[in-house]
Formats: sequence, C-alpha cells, structure tokens
Amino acid sequence: MPKPLVKVTVKLFAAYQEAYRVPELTLEFPTGTSVLEVQELLIKEHPELEPWRNLTRFGVNLQFAQPDTILCQGDEVVLIPPVSGG
Repeated sequence: MPKPLVKVTVKLFAAYQEAYRVPELTLEFPTGTSVLEVQELLIKEHPELEPWRNLTRFGVNLQFAQPDTILCQGDEVVLIPPVSGG
C-alpha cells in the first residue's frame, strides 16, 4: 500500500529561483519525507544546483529547520542558499 502524500509549498531564493525561474513550487511527497529530500529532488532536476548542496540552510513554516525535519501536510519549506552583496 503506497504511503499517503503530503503537499508542501517550496519557496525558492537566489540560485534555486534562478534555476526554476519561479518564486515557489507546490510539490507532493510521501509521508515521512525530510527537508533534505526536497533539496535532493531539486538538485536532481537541476544539477547546476549541486554547488549549493552543502551550503543551503532550511526553513519550515518561517523557522530554521534541521535537514532531517519531517514534512507535514501544508508545510512551507524554504531553501536558503548563501547570498552575497550588501
């Protein structure tokens, strides 16, 4: 029996937004998916994001989150690569 899906909104910034050319995505994942697995999917779809793999911080529902944070229905995920400028 397949796991039920959770629908999340993924907000994209900097390199992620440049790769996808949109500010956010709505995606569905199996129950039990972590924030890190969201990043892995995005890098798989856009390999040019690979340099950001170990530099990206994560947020869930406007709070910083650990990579192993499990997503829930309706969560808002943010991938935060380092940004330059000032």
